[in-house]
Order: sequence, then structure tokens, then C-alpha cells
Amino acid sequence: MRRLGLGTALLALWALGGCGGGVSGEIGRACMASGRDAANPTLCSCIQGVANGTLSLAEQGRAASFFGDPQLAQVTRESDSPANERFWNNYRAFADRSQALCG
Repeated sequence: MRRLGLGTALLALWALGGCGGGVSGEIGRACMASGRDAANPTLCSCIQGVANGTLSLAEQGRAASFFGDPQLAQVTRESDSPANERFWNNYRAFADRSQALCG
């Protein structure tokens, strides 16, 4: 059996720890308030857990706003601003990881 590095093991524990329990954090609360049929405490807590390890607090606030205004995500994605491009790359990594870990 292959030994996992400490960082990999901690990441796995953190990710699994974020999947369940109460919903906290801007993204978790925005997820719950979104009104989407799939939104539930387990899913939204998992997504928040991924955000905690992927996005800065400022990026989390910005990403949370997408739940209430999906058009803002589109505007950000299409922007030519280097800052928006950096944010969008981080956001896509967050979204991909959330989908992989949280379903």
C-alpha cells in the first residue's frame, strides 16, 4: 500500500470534514439561500469546505454573490481584466473540486 503524504492526508480529512454538519461561511449560506432543489445542509457545507481550502475570504464573498446573481459570473468570466481572469481561474478550480468532492 502506498503511503500518502501528510499534505494529501490532511487535505482528504479536511474535505471529508467539510461534508456535513451545520452550514457556515458565505458560500455555504448563499448555497442554502439559493432556492435550488439540490441545496441541502450536507451539500452546502461540503461546498463551503472546498471553498475554505481553495479561495481566499475575499474570493469566497465574490463567489457567494454568484448564487444570487448568476449574470455576474458571466460578466466576470468574459472580462479582460487580469484581476478578473485570476479570480476566474481560482473560481473554476473551486467549482471543479466542489463537483468532484461534493457531487
